[in-house]
Amino acid sequence: MKVSHLYAVILAGGSGTRFWPVSRARFPKQLLHLMGKETLLQQTIRRALRVVPAARMCVVTNAAHADAVRLQLSDRHKAPAGDMVIEPDGRNTAPAIGLAALRLLHRDADAVMLVLPSDHVIKGEQKFGRAVSLGCRLAQQGALVTFGISPTAPDTGYGYIQPNRRARMARLGEFSGYAVARFVEKPGLKQAGRFLKAGYVWNSGMFVWRAADILEELERHQPALVKRLRAIDKLPAAGRRSERLVEQYRRLASVSIDHAVMERSARAVVIPVDFFWSDVGTWSSLDSVAPRDKRGNVVTGNVVDVDSEQSVLFAGTRLVGTIGLSNMVVVDTPDATLVCPKSRSQDIKALVEILRKRAAPECLEHVTVHRPWGSYTVLEEGAGYKVKRLRVRPGRRLSLQMHHRRSEHWMVIAGTARVTCGKKVHEIGPGGHAHIPRRARHRLENPGRHVLEIIEVQHGAYVGEDDIVRYHDDYGRDGGPARSFGKRRP
Repeated sequence: MKVSHLYAVILAGGSGTRFWPVSRARFPKQLLHLMGKETLLQQTIRRALRVVPAARMCVVTNAAHADAVRLQLSDRHKAPAGDMVIEPDGRNTAPAIGLAALRLLHRDADAVMLVLPSDHVIKGEQKFGRAVSLGCRLAQQGALVTFGISPTAPDTGYGYIQPNRRARMARLGEFSGYAVARFVEKPGLKQAGRFLKAGYVWNSGMFVWRAADILEELERHQPALVKRLRAIDKLPAAGRRSERLVEQYRRLASVSIDHAVMERSARAVVIPVDFFWSDVGTWSSLDSVAPRDKRGNVVTGNVVDVDSEQSVLFAGTRLVGTIGLSNMVVVDTPDATLVCPKSRSQDIKALVEILRKRAAPECLEHVTVHRPWGSYTVLEEGAGYKVKRLRVRPGRRLSLQMHHRRSEHWMVIAGTARVTCGKKVHEIGPGGHAHIPRRARHRLENPGRHVLEIIEVQHGAYVGEDDIVRYHDDYGRDGGPARSFGKRRP
């Protein structure tokens, strides 16, 4: 089922707190392999491809996640390459949706947006497709459509929507669309129980509307926000990567699309749906979406367990041994380990906040960071130095770049490196060295057919990852997305 003028807009921001220590601020939940070979983002893209062609796919993310998102999009075995809208800073869903709508209207004045969070699990994709078809029909009549999930329990972690069952707007197959009577914030347990009996539905955060209509409603209810977004949209490509853009974007109100529009609009319509849906909110929620062993455990990675039950045991390559646990969460990564009762998994956000206040690197990113050209692993770091192992894929190269505050020394461990330093270009093999002085323009490239491995030693007053000036980059990081949705760069 493909609907003309329908575009999928996938929201791939996120803070990376609820699945710590596997998720980090720069590597949030939607980028994780929590279930199977596909990440949650890749599962969302595959689902969207049932209703839109790849050419009408857009991913909205922020600058901190852009590299990781771009890498997953470029893996053609899992997800198609697509357009990206990159926010300089995450400002919640209303600015992200508004900016995507503006960019989309440059391309198609009749565009209908299917807005999907990138970190949900849905089973029953044929039903999903039929619900989207009904949503498109209503959207083309001017409605702002959201999908409401039939509750399975009086859950206090979701917002609720009351459909006006007497005001049915349309029907298609088993699904009907109703005018929204009201939206309700996350309730207490008793109130959630009453909502369940009264036919309320969970607010899924998935939407369908015409791009022109959501902008019209944003302008009606959030005029200052839309005025700033229009000014940002008019910036030339070079301007979009300026400090001025970052400053302007950070002035935008951080507001959800529900608070900004849906709770205020008379055009809100809800389609109650009964396919399986989960926002996979915490480690304990894996029980409902991941396979479990005969004792009810969700087990991933190199785990050896004796007599544990109803627990989540998540490891990487390092061996984790567990004995006799009940309703526990154990998550191990190379630089951090989490142990907590499943009933306290909601409190991980508070733990991450403590780490953030301490400026702990373990809340920001992993010791191994993936990039479009390969990956790097931080082996050791101290005052004035950092040691990394770089792995560069065959035929890939890093950006032509410069550092103000550090020098670098490279030693080749495996493969052949093509090194640009200033005006000199030379190749070195295993055991070879190259020194990159501070402020020298340089580039590392793998011209061979095997992975290039480098040990990099950085030295200087500051060795942070943001001390970098890019002059040319194969992956669009020299100032913005390689492809900007609706406005093509030459």
